[in-house]
Amino acid sequence: MSLQPKAGRALAALHVNYEQVELYPVTFARGDTSLVPPPDPKSFYRVEQMRFAGKRPKLDKTSLVYNANITITGIPLAAYEYVVNGKPALEWVMERQCVKTDKASGIDNDANRYAIETVGDPAYPMRLFQRMITVSLETMKIVRGLPSLDIQSAGLVGQSIPA
Repeated sequence: MSLQPKAGRALAALHVNYEQVELYPVTFARGDTSLVPPPDPKSFYRVEQMRFAGKRPKLDKTSLVYNANITITGIPLAAYEYVVNGKPALEWVMERQCVKTDKASGIDNDANRYAIETVGDPAYPMRLFQRMITVSLETMKIVRGLPSLDIQSAGLVGQSIPA
């Protein structure tokens, strides 16, 4: 069997089941709860807007300031190579898992409410970010394992395009 069907099935399984993949083992520079759980998880994990550590133009994409309580380090730069619609998947998570008000409607979009009311886990946005690191790295590993694509169309006959 060729690599393409196996890769396609592996990618489909990874992406459909993204909420079940292993959390990427990041380091907590601040906010490690492995020894002592927070007394008030809802406020401890509340996210307003995730951001990279550092200041422009020297942002540190290996570190994420999740909120005032939590800073995550050890994010591999390779995880940003998985790009969806022109933006790394991790940055999509950072952009969407926040609190903001739609200007046109005035409706609040609060990722914390979804995490608590629907998922039942106030740490869901942080864990989603960790899972997306795993999904991004595994996706790129599968894609890089594919053979080059040989395009057979006008003007491109015989040219190879790397996977």
